[in-house]
Amino acid sequence: MAPALGRIVIYTGKIDQMADFYARHFGFSVKRAERDRIVELVPQSTGLTILLHPAAAKQKEGQVLVKLVFDVEDVAAFCDAARADGLAFGKIHQAEGYSFANAKDPSNNSIQVSSRVFVT
Repeated sequence: MAPALGRIVIYTGKIDQMADFYARHFGFSVKRAERDRIVELVPQSTGLTILLHPAAAKQKEGQVLVKLVFDVEDVAAFCDAARADGLAFGKIHQAEGYSFANAKDPSNNSIQVSSRVFVT
């Protein structure tokens, strides 16, 4: 059996801001354990767990080689609700039967909401 991808690690100097961001805008539960510097963000249902790891002084935040994509059925409705809660996405793009929009998290990482998974 092949191993399953279960977690994504984000290195950040803004642990508290990042935890609040992903909890508020994407519904993750924040788990903190005593004496553990890693903060675990657990999705409400399916999806990957995000681990927030303190960045070393020399690590640069906001790498553009990785983008976190969140599946939403109605991109426009999600972006409207997010904007009302303080998260502004860019232009909604139309692709082959689906739409998507991009934004940045507090550590300047690329994030996206997309309806691609719902195309049949």
